Amino acid sequence: MKSEINSKSLSLAKNFLNQTIEVIVDKPLGCIYSKYKTYFEVNYGYISNTLAPDGKELDAYVLKIDKPLDKFTGKVVAIIHRLNDDDDKLIVIPENETITDEEIEKLTFFQEQFFKHEIIRK
Repeated sequence: MKSEINSKSLSLAKNFLNQTIEVIVDKPLGCIYSKYKTYFEVNYGYISNTLAPDGKELDAYVLKIDKPLDKFTGKVVAIIHRLNDDDDKLIVIPENETITDEEIEKLTFFQEQFFKHEIIRK
């Protein structure tokens, strides 16, 4: 059952690869998320009106931006596909930027260190 859910999550996330989207940032750079006392080292949010298999909006990391944001429009360049959780994350960056897998791993480590995952670009 878990692998079926992971498959649905990845399938949904893949629809956004290489697309320009708007991210609603609900955890801006520098905030502390009270539920887990997590300090957010990057802007983090969701895609409005797009439910993931966990019943919440599809999440996104906004990378390559060094100031807190409320909203951001950028390009989806990758997906962090969690192998032991049903909550994949989109990687969104400015249109004119590039990012390596190593940079993604480093920038999202504060949260992704707790999950087995892979970075998907196709």
